[in-house]
Amino acid sequence: MPKTAKAIRQLPPATLGALQKLGADLAVARLRRKESLRTWAKRLGVTLSTLQRLEAGDPTVSIGIIASALWLINRDGALAHLAAPEHDQGALDMSVREAVALGLARAQASAEARLRAAAPISNPQG
Repeated sequence: MPKTAKAIRQLPPATLGALQKLGADLAVARLRRKESLRTWAKRLGVTLSTLQRLEAGDPTVSIGIIASALWLINRDGALAHLAAPEHDQGALDMSVREAVALGLARAQASAEARLRAAAPISNPQG
């Protein structure tokens, strides 16, 4: 069995739902523009079957076809922001945890240095 098939089977339910909503939204966009499936498929350069799969939220439709559909409705610019680092909450949380740990380590080292500086100096020859 190809790896892609396994990856598709393991998609989280929320992701499948998001793909189905995207497909439905693209269908609404097509219908609001009063374009037929056949015309839209031709504009996308895909078969009628592929367009129907796209509008049904089929996760095996390629990202390139999805990007083209977004381009047809002038929303392809949004793709550039989907995984932008400034929106990566997981990485941002990791950065905050690392900064907090570094701050704690520095504060402890500073406190230890102050204690050493304040301790009386013993005279080994005394």
